[in-house]
Amino acid sequence: MPVTTLDPATALVVIDLQNGVMGAPGTPYSTADVLERTVRLADAFRARDLPVVLVRVTHAADDADAVPGRTEAPRQAGARPEGWDRIVDALAGHPGDIVVTKRNWSAFYGTDLDLQLRRRGVTQIVLTGIATSIGVESTARAAHEHGYHVTLATDAMTDLSEEAHRNSVERIFPRLGETGGTQDVLKLLAER
Repeated sequence: MPVTTLDPATALVVIDLQNGVMGAPGTPYSTADVLERTVRLADAFRARDLPVVLVRVTHAADDADAVPGRTEAPRQAGARPEGWDRIVDALAGHPGDIVVTKRNWSAFYGTDLDLQLRRRGVTQIVLTGIATSIGVESTARAAHEHGYHVTLATDAMTDLSEEAHRNSVERIFPRLGETGGTQDVLKLLAER
């Protein structure tokens, strides 16, 4: 389903566009392209006094707050470089933005994201970020479960795997909300 409308109280939620994530290769879009499109969206939301939420993921240096449980995937060992969890400069530094720190895939679990959105009367979110099939999809699922209208700017997100990105965009996202491109969202914002 294409993007049809934006509620009067719509927020942009940006997943993990931070220093330590931006260095990863993105597919099908480069991380630089995702950042450029997200910056355009953030500027448009700010110009209309709509909330911009910058979500970052972090972990304690000793992994004391790492998510428990057995997985087949190995955990990243060792300390991460200084500043790896800082929001990229192109998005950071706007005093009205909301910064949410997560320690899981979803930006809702264990954070105050829902509270921050509800305090502002937000009924819809537009999602961008990295990685499509992990942080973005987990947040989209939780937003849907929390009763938000979900819009996914699919050209403003990317993944480590094109197959995983495609699966999220083609099979999962249409069940959670509306999908479209950055230009679709910008057009609807311009019509407000």
